[in-house]
Amino acid sequence: MAVKGKRQVPHVLAVPFPAQGHVLPLMKLCRRIASRGIKVTFVNTEYIHAKVLAAMSEDDKKQNPIQLISIPDGLPAEDDRSVGFELMESVRRTMPENLSNLIKKINGRNSDEKITCVIADITVGWIFDVTQKLGAESVAFQSAPAAGMAMILQIPKLIQAGNLDINGSVMKNELINLSDNIPPWRRNKLSWSFPGDLKTQTIVFECFMDAAKTAHHAKWLLCNTFYEIESSACNLIPNLLPVGPFLSTNKSKSSSIGGSFWQEDTTCFSWLDEQPIGSVIYVSFGSIAVFSQDQLNELALALELSGRPFLWVVRSNLANGSHVKYPNGFQERVSKRAKIVEWAPQEKVLAHSSIACFLSHCGWNSTMEGLSTGVPFLCWPYFSDQFHNQNYICDVWKIGLRLNPNKNGLRSRHEIMTKIEMLLSDYGIKANAVKLKEMALKSVSGYGSSSQNFETFIDSLKN
Repeated sequence: MAVKGKRQVPHVLAVPFPAQGHVLPLMKLCRRIASRGIKVTFVNTEYIHAKVLAAMSEDDKKQNPIQLISIPDGLPAEDDRSVGFELMESVRRTMPENLSNLIKKINGRNSDEKITCVIADITVGWIFDVTQKLGAESVAFQSAPAAGMAMILQIPKLIQAGNLDINGSVMKNELINLSDNIPPWRRNKLSWSFPGDLKTQTIVFECFMDAAKTAHHAKWLLCNTFYEIESSACNLIPNLLPVGPFLSTNKSKSSSIGGSFWQEDTTCFSWLDEQPIGSVIYVSFGSIAVFSQDQLNELALALELSGRPFLWVVRSNLANGSHVKYPNGFQERVSKRAKIVEWAPQEKVLAHSSIACFLSHCGWNSTMEGLSTGVPFLCWPYFSDQFHNQNYICDVWKIGLRLNPNKNGLRSRHEIMTKIEMLLSDYGIKANAVKLKEMALKSVSGYGSSSQNFETFIDSLKN
């Protein structure tokens, strides 16, 4: 029984969108919140919950400061969760009731530990209709850059001005520019763009318009960025709290930070320890990107021809959903200077002294991790905000180079090799990368901007 007049203990319920790029950063943030003595319950779908637990060691499970629980996603067990829109529709249909029942159950257990705040991914912000009725404060979470949210908030004005139609297609053959200090968006390179697939684009565009409503109704919008790198975009969003980058304080090479969908291969560290300082090309395209076998052949041969050591993350479905077939004799020829793994503990890998550069899809989590470790980029965006992130990396921050496709849409081995050599001989890019690393670390320490914003949020939870 609650003691009369006793202050309510803060209890945060966190709800990510069920995808790797959304679960991992929110879990990092929640660990930080829990380190301040606040109870945190993290809700994944049953399918994602099982993947996260399977990827964690028993020690990590015991030491995890947040409670991990699950709810159904509404799909039959045998369905393919990689087909995104069926999952999105099912989650939207079933999550409100499942979440409502879960919160009532938690609140009924102990009146001193009722849910006081729900942090929901911006893409599932419609659950705030449920949580507000149950008396919890609404806080939105953005795993992508502030610039993306600034653009989303401008959608109604852009439609009214005739820049966009109701499907999110650019009506005028021009750049969309929000500010002099934010890279412009090109036709077919918007976060919701799916050239040639209007149906998919319309569904995604509608999700972004819902996200805009969520941002307006939430008390705070927590974002994995820091003010100094996106000040113009941050200034366009009234209730934004930039609290990134989300960096692990756990430096142990054998321990996971939690939130990964794949078991991290820590054998790469002993291999990295044997490589010269600043020599290794790290190649990873995140959790979603897939490529044709022809394109993967070009990449493999470029890495071989470079003559440099490389660590390549090759998911089991990287070749258009299938296992990669390497060029004849490739693995034997590169065996003495290559390490190929299915999944890597990326943040810790990027912080290793042997890493020279990061060949990346430019997902925002990868961008922030590379930026925070002072590593130059070779940019190979796949979809969504990754093209705009590339513009930040190459044009604004000047810490990387683009890998450009040829007339057949392939990044050729010659293009990849040439850009590797250009990047690794460009001391200006390396110097810029080190400066950004210093800015990132300063922002999350002491009186840094993100550190102070985080304190503002913690104070609001406790008072």
